Amino acid sequence: MIWLYRFLFPFVLAALSPYYVWRMFRRGGYAGGFWHRFGLPPRLPARRHGVRRVWLQAVSVGEMLAVGPLLRTLSDDGVEVVLTTTTSTGYRVALEHYSGRVLTVAYFPLDWWLFSARAWRAIDPDLAVVTEGERWPEHMRQAGLRGVPLLCINARISDRSFRRLARFPSLARFVVGGMTRVLAGSAQDAKRFTDLGYPAASIAVTGNIKLDVEIAPLGGPERAALRSAVGLPADGLVLLGSSTWPGEEQALLGALRRARQAGLACSLLIVPRHAERRGELERLLRESGFSYHLRSTGPAPAAVDVALADTTGELRALAQLADVVFVGKSLAPHTEGQTPVEAAALGKPILMGPGMGNFREIARELLRLGAARTVVDAADLAQQAVRLLGSTAEREVMATAAIEWQRENGGGVRRTLAAIREELATLY
Repeated sequence: MIWLYRFLFPFVLAALSPYYVWRMFRRGGYAGGFWHRFGLPPRLPARRHGVRRVWLQAVSVGEMLAVGPLLRTLSDDGVEVVLTTTTSTGYRVALEHYSGRVLTVAYFPLDWWLFSARAWRAIDPDLAVVTEGERWPEHMRQAGLRGVPLLCINARISDRSFRRLARFPSLARFVVGGMTRVLAGSAQDAKRFTDLGYPAASIAVTGNIKLDVEIAPLGGPERAALRSAVGLPADGLVLLGSSTWPGEEQALLGALRRARQAGLACSLLIVPRHAERRGELERLLRESGFSYHLRSTGPAPAAVDVALADTTGELRALAQLADVVFVGKSLAPHTEGQTPVEAAALGKPILMGPGMGNFREIARELLRLGAARTVVDAADLAQQAVRLLGSTAEREVMATAAIEWQRENGGGVRRTLAAIREELATLY
């Protein structure tokens, strides 16, 4: 099947190129490192005898931040890491956070045999590691041809992918069969891999490394400065829309309007999942009648009703300003959900829509413990937000439950590191 994949890939790439070129142009930031995608990463130093080299692929910002503890430990162990990513935002985060810890940062090559083989020759790793849903057939094939172990850490299979693959067993074996080991983020994910034909003996449930999130706390002066910079008043309540998707910003504006009508001194902070939607969102804010400020334009000259954080990599800091957090991509028609982990780790009361498919087990546990509540639509979001914003006692109960959940569910980084070290130990 790999030869069919190789034959079809250029035609599929050509058909999809206009869309991806448009998206790259819209998001920006892809000019630097453009040739990496064709198997030409930055020139690397010669291999050193006895020094192990790991190629780690983390697709975007969330995965890039999650692998931080792994990178620091591997660097302390004397392991060389070549870190690749797929998105321009992931690339910027990698350069900002890990330049001193890794051998180089590059974009992941397009998964065609010529580009992939060229990148493999240039990087020449002892071990390849991919995160979560990264299962590229040519990448796995190149690892197998070279006898290089390939681990998938924090491995998961989304609802949509599982349904599709389950209908085509031979395709499922092709897609998941090229990995040496699967380190699943949950028992449900482990079962999905075995249901698709992956050998159970090569699966370990190591837990979700994102639950070991490390967030640098803001001090009082830092918090005040950030509030002022984004345009939030010096005091008053803050409702945060975290990683929002189309339609959800309108619902949050409705919640803000309801809160103001209820007499609450409240502001809205919106952090969209994709910053390039700023034009669309500015039009929405202009029509809403609320005053607003775009973070990308610099410090706010005065306090506003709605602060739009149309930037990348600031969510963990901005979430510390919130009193209530709504988790995006969860209201219909969206069904997959964004991560609620950072909000829980910060002890923030969480509201989420019913569509949390990518974080189903986490959402279920947060709901069971009383750390989160489900809202079914925009009207329910407004009602629940007003209730929580108006009740310090309810917020404190939910905050305590969230912090306790995060404390009890850690350990994924430690177990994942143990598995990686075990694999590296077998190489010499």
